[in-house]
Amino acid sequence: MLIVISPAKRLDWSERDIDTTAPAFQDDAIRLARSARNLTLGDLQKLMSLSADLARLNRDRFRDFVEEPGAEMTRPAALAFAGDTYQGLEAASLDADEMAWAQDRLRILSGLYGILRPLDAIQPYRLEMGSRLKTRRGKSLYEYWRDQLSKALNDQAEQVKTDILVNCASQEYFGAVAPDALKLRVITPVFMEDKAGTPKIVSFYAKKARGAMARYIVQNRLTDPAALTDFDSGGYQYQPALSESDRPVFTRPYDKR
Repeated sequence: MLIVISPAKRLDWSERDIDTTAPAFQDDAIRLARSARNLTLGDLQKLMSLSADLARLNRDRFRDFVEEPGAEMTRPAALAFAGDTYQGLEAASLDADEMAWAQDRLRILSGLYGILRPLDAIQPYRLEMGSRLKTRRGKSLYEYWRDQLSKALNDQAEQVKTDILVNCASQEYFGAVAPDALKLRVITPVFMEDKAGTPKIVSFYAKKARGAMARYIVQNRLTDPAALTDFDSGGYQYQPALSESDRPVFTRPYDKR
């Protein structure tokens, strides 16, 4: 099976002694970075609802984005992102065999790079998939990527001989995957906190759990969707009564986090 997760706004730019690979949509990333570079500071601030300081930081990142970056300018994607999902994924602690398996089957959806493998080299950036960045392909990144991401996922699934996609990405990012062009069965795990018998999704914990699910699949080399229900990291338990065939629900007591 393939697994998709979202990127993160926060980055960890620590040096990593690990070989990297080239992103499949590097040329698109260059074009999008050029489009973002042409924005004024105010436009960039408005585009992603940034503070003035963050807008300046990301203006500088787009200004410094180059076509052929040296190794000192890039980091492997799964180790560079440092948000909630990546706290659950803990990519830095995967051993070499686990990382190799992840390189074949784990994908990061990206507003700038489209689709990334864990070891794909990225330059520092922030560009949410929901951004209404105008390009020659349309008025938003959803219009820019259209069905490219679906076709790429189809191709990559065929390479590893699977027709299953486990969606551990956010709605914002998976919304860029065109359903009509996707030929895969999509399974979307849901993680909820149960407070006084009322399960609710709490964003921070759900993001971390989605990363932990991706790690669980990688470490156990899962190929059978039925095995997803055995996931119990962080105290979560599968709830068949709340689940549907392609929407397994996991809960845990809210007061025992």
